[in-house]
Amino acid sequence: MGNESLIGRLLKRKVLGASVGSALFLFVAGIIFWGGFNTAMEATNTMPFCTGCHVMESTVFQEYKHTIHYDNRTGVRAICSDCHVPHPWVYKFVRKIQASNEIFHWILGTINSPEKFEEKRLTLAKSVWKSMKNTDSRECRNCHTNEGMSMTQQRPRAAKQHVNMVKEGLTCIDCHKGIAHRAIHKKLPDDYAHYDGKADQAFKLPVISPEELQTEMQAGRLTQPMPGAQAPASAPESASPAAPDSPALTSPSTATPAQAANVPVNWDKAAALEVPLFYPGQTGLEWVLKGTDHGGARAVRKGGDRCFECHGKEQPAMGEKMVSGAKAETTPIAKKRAAVNLSVKAAHDGKNLYVRFQWPDGPHTPAPFASGGKMDPDNQIKLAMMITGSEIDMGEQSGCWVTCHQDSRYMSEAPKTEGISADLKQRLKITDGPTKYLAESRTAVELSNPPRGGWDKVKPQADLDALMKAGTLMELSRFKSGKGGVSENGYVLEKRASEGGVPTTFQGGLAGGIWTVTMIRPLKAGKPGFQDLAPGNLYTVGIALHDDFTNARFHHISLEYKLGIDNSQAQINAVKQ
Repeated sequence: MGNESLIGRLLKRKVLGASVGSALFLFVAGIIFWGGFNTAMEATNTMPFCTGCHVMESTVFQEYKHTIHYDNRTGVRAICSDCHVPHPWVYKFVRKIQASNEIFHWILGTINSPEKFEEKRLTLAKSVWKSMKNTDSRECRNCHTNEGMSMTQQRPRAAKQHVNMVKEGLTCIDCHKGIAHRAIHKKLPDDYAHYDGKADQAFKLPVISPEELQTEMQAGRLTQPMPGAQAPASAPESASPAAPDSPALTSPSTATPAQAANVPVNWDKAAALEVPLFYPGQTGLEWVLKGTDHGGARAVRKGGDRCFECHGKEQPAMGEKMVSGAKAETTPIAKKRAAVNLSVKAAHDGKNLYVRFQWPDGPHTPAPFASGGKMDPDNQIKLAMMITGSEIDMGEQSGCWVTCHQDSRYMSEAPKTEGISADLKQRLKITDGPTKYLAESRTAVELSNPPRGGWDKVKPQADLDALMKAGTLMELSRFKSGKGGVSENGYVLEKRASEGGVPTTFQGGLAGGIWTVTMIRPLKAGKPGFQDLAPGNLYTVGIALHDDFTNARFHHISLEYKLGIDNSQAQINAVKQ
């Protein structure tokens, strides 16, 4: 006993009924066990483990390799566990227990092949989405935070939706389903609740004025001009950039007698606005309002956002997706222009509004489904402008888009002409399919389930007459280049009418590779239901160009723009001369 070492005596000493030696042994054993357990658990978070089975390796892993989370300019890669396993240990442990259920079903043979996995895929995805919704997209926020976002460096579309996210209490997965794998959410009937027919204006932004723009930039809240904000009148005019291999739009030698017609306007004094016209494909109003087609549907329906607020800087990119057939286009035309740069100037003399449009001519790209490659061989171009009337739902948000529907001719759900009754053909002036119309002219419009639209659900004539009298129509003025130039003055209500509108004339032609067309419209409409254009007011307009002998939906269109008469907040401001 006397020879027992000090260490031995200490190890035998008891604290709270247990020897120090036993406690030390258990402590060391616990560390070894914990380290082994944690190492084993972390091993299940690795990419080789997650893709170790044939089902995962041949399906979701192959899809993930084509996303920005796998391959990007920064070299930062998010692996499976970054998105599907919580970082906090307690939640991570719970997730591993839940994962045992997935292994159990694999052993049972429920999802042990790619084919069986695909059958259950939507159910599995909905479970993941529900979990992410309940945790406020916790795993997304390991890398992405609201505080770390720089709205001025984001595209307007992304910045606007992230502002809405904060205001409405949304979370990442509300909008970003399909961000790392195939868009399985497209199989849902709809991502969002059905549109209720009226937009909530709570998040609608006004067009920013030059003075507000300058204030925002000086305060450091904007590093670049807001989309669509018109420069102050004193700013020097900048020429709109021409399309590749196209002549500039400012050469005075290109004028022809038709272009230089007697118009009491000095165009050098009028500010120019570049309006990108883009190819829209088969994206009618119902497409815009369906979440599984259009990611911004909720922002339009519930937030009251304007199309321009989100897409004001990306029209050419959108056109490229459509014209190539990559999105919303079943009959692409090879080498057709994705976008056309349009230079717009406006002025008035107290009596008439004058709007001058200029754009570069383009090469001929034959339409493979049209005789001789030309849908409208009599008219190389048709240029149109719509002015939004009153009490049109979404008219101020979307402009002329409210007239385009999925069941219009050549659209994805257009009815077969031979199935249309003679009465409706006569009433709607149908030749090769239904034309543009307003939803207000129909008793019902189907927004979600095919066939979408309401082309055949026309209201009684008395109701249409009342809408016309109230100004619930889209004024449509159009220039056709054939026969030396033809002006059409019509409107859109239950159909597209080429006459009966405000007496508007066009003058123009092609010279030196540049089209120049001038529209002359009386400020006072002089017709019931049509708007007088008054100083200080703003009007929502849309512009469409059928170039290269095209017809129907195969045109280039603008987003909605704000036309003003002596109004500095307008994007297109007609100043009196």
